[in-house]
Amino acid sequence: MPPNTTASTGQQPGKSGRKKGRKGRLFVLVLVLAIVGGVAYGGYWSVSTVRASFPQTKGSLTLDGLSGPVDVKRDGYGIPQIYASSDADLFMAQGYVQAQDRFYEMDVRRHMTAGRLSEMFGKGQVKNDEFLRTLGWDRVAQKEYDTKLSAATKKNLQAYAEGVNAYLGGKDGKDISLEYAALGLTNDYKPQKWTPVDSVAWLKAMAWDLRGNMQDEIDRALMTSRLGPKQIKDLYPDYPYGRNKAIVQEGQYDELTKTFQQSGTTNTAVGTGTGTGTGTGTGTGTGTGTGTGTGTGTGTSGTAGGVAQGSTVSAGTSALESQLSGLYNVLDDLPTAVGVNGQGIGSNSWVVSGKHTITGKPLLANDPHLSASLPSVWYQMGLHCRSVSSSCQYDVSGYTFAGMPGVIIGHNQNIAWGMTNSGVDVSDLYLEKFSGEGYLYDDKVKPFTTRDETIKVAGGAAKKIVVRETNNGPLLSDRDDELVKVGKKATVGSDAPDRGDGYGIALRWTALQPGTSMDAVFAIDKAKDWTEFRGAAALFDVPSQNLIYADTKGHIGYTLPGKIPTRADGDDGSLPAPGWDSKYRWTGYIAQDELPYEYDPARGYIVTANQAVVDEDSYPYTLTTDWGYGTRSQRITDLIESKIKGDGKISTDDMRQMQLDNSSEIAKLLVPKLLKLDVKDKDVRQAQELLEGWDYTQDADSAAAAYFNAVWRNIVKLAFGNKLPKELRVKGQCLWVDPVNTTGPVDPTEKVRECGQRDAEQAQPDGGDRWFEVVRTLMDDEDSGWWTTPKSGTRPKADNRDELFARAMTDARWELTAKLGKDIDTWSWGRLHRLFLKNQTLGTEGPSLLKYVLNRGPWKLSGGEATVNASGWNAAGGYGVVWVPSMRMVVNLGDLDKSKWINLTGASGHAYSAHYTDQTDKWADGELLPWSFSGAAVDKGTSDTLVLKP
Repeated sequence: MPPNTTASTGQQPGKSGRKKGRKGRLFVLVLVLAIVGGVAYGGYWSVSTVRASFPQTKGSLTLDGLSGPVDVKRDGYGIPQIYASSDADLFMAQGYVQAQDRFYEMDVRRHMTAGRLSEMFGKGQVKNDEFLRTLGWDRVAQKEYDTKLSAATKKNLQAYAEGVNAYLGGKDGKDISLEYAALGLTNDYKPQKWTPVDSVAWLKAMAWDLRGNMQDEIDRALMTSRLGPKQIKDLYPDYPYGRNKAIVQEGQYDELTKTFQQSGTTNTAVGTGTGTGTGTGTGTGTGTGTGTGTGTGTGTSGTAGGVAQGSTVSAGTSALESQLSGLYNVLDDLPTAVGVNGQGIGSNSWVVSGKHTITGKPLLANDPHLSASLPSVWYQMGLHCRSVSSSCQYDVSGYTFAGMPGVIIGHNQNIAWGMTNSGVDVSDLYLEKFSGEGYLYDDKVKPFTTRDETIKVAGGAAKKIVVRETNNGPLLSDRDDELVKVGKKATVGSDAPDRGDGYGIALRWTALQPGTSMDAVFAIDKAKDWTEFRGAAALFDVPSQNLIYADTKGHIGYTLPGKIPTRADGDDGSLPAPGWDSKYRWTGYIAQDELPYEYDPARGYIVTANQAVVDEDSYPYTLTTDWGYGTRSQRITDLIESKIKGDGKISTDDMRQMQLDNSSEIAKLLVPKLLKLDVKDKDVRQAQELLEGWDYTQDADSAAAAYFNAVWRNIVKLAFGNKLPKELRVKGQCLWVDPVNTTGPVDPTEKVRECGQRDAEQAQPDGGDRWFEVVRTLMDDEDSGWWTTPKSGTRPKADNRDELFARAMTDARWELTAKLGKDIDTWSWGRLHRLFLKNQTLGTEGPSLLKYVLNRGPWKLSGGEATVNASGWNAAGGYGVVWVPSMRMVVNLGDLDKSKWINLTGASGHAYSAHYTDQTDKWADGELLPWSFSGAAVDKGTSDTLVLKP
């Protein structure tokens, strides 16, 4: 296991063996807590206090409320498999066991979804709470529970909550988790009972982080202050349908029947429609995908208040720019839930039919890409009825979230399924015109809907806020006082409404309406075939996900569920719209039987990796203008095709190896160009030579991968950084060391301060999948204005592509000299590309000593941005890993006991538990663990058994 570190600095203590290391870390923990405790109370904490919160995993316990005994069998990694004789007992035990391992994490999550973080962590979280209260996730979850969810789902949620509360009964915070003991030093916070709504609300947090193109919507609007329509289109190129295939390739939309159909199949099995088909099948959205951000010109005739037709925004919209730049900052400050606040992340899933596998039955793989967290967002477990019947309906295993009953991704005895984010556009921002005590809508003033919220603050006075909503949703702009002032003063073009008190930004988002996603979780868990699976998936309204499917009978499939809005002609949802004009309101939702799907396609496999769901010419609705560009999905497709060529067969291990593919597609495009450049500087030429013969594989020990990624980072910065609006620029980043008046490598400490000052206003795009496509489409235009950059220090200006590439190669050489040293023989990608695992909350916001105790790392990783092995990094912030395959699984439908899985961290949320990060080394090495399912296989792998008795 990598040594414990302070994640912000990467400082490392000496290494040690596993047993010695564990004892050493425990000693450090006791020492740190003794110091902290001594300061606060003049006392100390003992080893017994440290271990007090560890769960009991052997013997027996009495649990009031059970109707019969429940067995909890844990394997050597602490992963539980639960066996019960009724649904209620099964979910009650699930709640108890998850609380044993992860209650602190569960408690933090529910405080986030309810906008109550300040109750735990004090005044530093008040701004976040204000924003989260404005969104009102817990209020929507309560409405869902009261009005939408089935009676059976409510019973399961209630049983789960009873199990959590049975665990909490009679325990002080220090008996539950070390973090509560630390919190006790500064406030008197005590955990409260769990409620069913706490579980439902977490689905809203999941939906927020997978909400689609809101960030792109903001970015495009801000770009209009500096860039013209053609430039914006350059930065948002059309999806390359001819090169990177859409998910659904063998289906088509039937205009006559208003259904999506597939050759050779009939569209049955959607029997549980959610009532979202509101008569919108009029061909809205035809002609989609014509390029995002077009029509951004200033002073466009026919605009409404500076917001042009097609929901594009004029460059004169000063109020909108001010509001959005403020919103940008608010979004960046929000705590991460399950992703990276919707920016840059993705996932992989694919399924191969039995005709292409060694077993003759399907294989299904999934690895969702989310931000790295400690503990992992996923919790592995199995839920087994001793005998499946009407009173006990489940035999399912997989990944769920701590705090939520059921299994989100996995398999039961008949089917397997995986998920990736579809990226469909389910949210829109609206510019609202204020007037007196209301807002303008179709030339009339409508009153705000308001509610008062009181935010309690640990160690401080409570704060009251007023949340205002328009008919488009809550006013996000109310959460920043400066934005409100700007909105009152600013003008919005010649066609804007000319009366009132300013402007604001409202959010319309499908997840702010009560839905049925919790029903879908339980329905999928017990589905027996494609018909039941599609019916269950139709209930999964938010977040909209790509769902892949396989069953033990040999079938494979894909379906796109979700509550997906339709918009009026000319509005593609790519930019904020004028809230005062009713023609920009959503016109309804796509009916479930009109949504794309695929079942047993002739090619024998289905790949989803956030690419376009369906070809734009075969579908009448705009699902989004902001797909991922298909880099990963096409690479996976190519790997599958190469394996099945000539009647080749794919094994479970082949699927694992595909998940670990490190090939850089952008390197394949750029390296031949870079090698042709005539480099004069011998040190830069030495680095250039690293690329000769490189196979484009980004292994952790590769010096070529380190240098290429540094070149790529500098290409993106030089080409686009200083041309973006100031709101999109990175503040205070020192991107490289400038060897001013120097002819060779320099001491990296010499120019850091000067570098940081110079780059304080430089922009740095994230360098991800979209930027790959941007550069690809510009490559042949060698004299494009994007390839120009001014002189900087001793570096010459660039007037064309090759000059800019040469400049990037030079900058990359000096940057890596500063970071890795003068000797390129010591360079490696893993030294730059490191993963630090930070314990959520106190591991990111707590005292330095507490961070040292709770955090782990670094791990030197292979992979990179937009590779199948997507250990993502953000060019704006350096090479460190910011999102990862948060878990990996391969399900073998021929023999479920031969399936494999791995988690990012471990089963436990307790620092210094043996299962805190016991899977991370294997995860980093690309290994998978055995995934037992049958009773015999589970028994064989069981290390600890706990019996819960009535």
